[in-house]
Amino acid sequence: MTLTAPYSHPPPRQDWLGLVREDILEPNQKIYDPHHHIWNLPGNRYLPKELLEDLLSGHRIIGTNFVQCGFSYLNEGPPEFHPVGETVEIMNFIGSGALDLGGTQACNGIVGFADLLLGPGVVPVLQRHREIAGSRFVGIRHSAVRDTHFPNGVVSAPAPAGLLSDPQFRQGFEQLRRFGLTYDAWIYNQQLPELISLARAFPETPIVLDHCGGILGIGYYQGRSVEVYREWLRNMRMLATCPNVHVKVGGLGMITTGLGFEDGRLPPTSVALANSWKPFVDGCIETFGISRCMFESNFPVDKASTSYHVLWNAFKLLVSGATRSEKDQIFFENAMNFYGIGVANAGLKRN
Repeated sequence: MTLTAPYSHPPPRQDWLGLVREDILEPNQKIYDPHHHIWNLPGNRYLPKELLEDLLSGHRIIGTNFVQCGFSYLNEGPPEFHPVGETVEIMNFIGSGALDLGGTQACNGIVGFADLLLGPGVVPVLQRHREIAGSRFVGIRHSAVRDTHFPNGVVSAPAPAGLLSDPQFRQGFEQLRRFGLTYDAWIYNQQLPELISLARAFPETPIVLDHCGGILGIGYYQGRSVEVYREWLRNMRMLATCPNVHVKVGGLGMITTGLGFEDGRLPPTSVALANSWKPFVDGCIETFGISRCMFESNFPVDKASTSYHVLWNAFKLLVSGATRSEKDQIFFENAMNFYGIGVANAGLKRN
């Protein structure tokens, strides 16, 4: 993942995060984490060792999805195949036992990258991902994030203008259905109308909106939270009319939200996180319904603001009034169903 000034992913501060420890709420609640990364950035290492330390920190994690982040690309051969190196490396980790959770494993699903601007030419790349990972390869994320107030990007490099409506991109997008693949949409909140257009054009392709829609609260958007929230909620209601779209509820610990928890003298408690995140979490659930929402960790990005065990405690607080069936949906069933993760593949036994 490209890091661009003046904003980049702050590396997690483990000593700082350790200043707040909490008992695990509802420790028997099964969780499938549909969104985390593995990478080895300068000063920001998050490889299987670091991932497992988080996954085994107390909550009942039954499986996870790795999501593309530009990790371990190939450096030889045709450029369009370079992203396949990410899938190769994750499968190597799985084969070595490095992702063993004890009775189950991480990275049950892999959401990789293939350049959809290749149009129909993306097919051989999708085929190669599938050859390497089989049914474990479940989707594509081709970032479309772009904002006119951040011409050089913010955290992620800017995508080309109008990417989601580009005819060549849409020809590539059309191939996802052929392979039974999902699409992870990484955009900013003001780009939601672009995603609505894409979702309506391809009603049979499953789409999941990452990080509650990429709320921006820094730079130009700082101090405009009421305006941003109203526009976001209005567009989310429109997007929810597309039945093929789901939402990953999370990513609110990123510096792009402007909530500023990463700068606190102490890391936030789960109560503080829940209170801060409530308008967006409630907005997602109220517009899409429990059945089309899934909680995500977005680690290690959100680890700049909170620890793994505190983050999941916050999510549990936010839906404390839900029924057992509703909790099971938003914590693991919706994600597994959306990505087609089998019960056996996630190490989960029905009870």
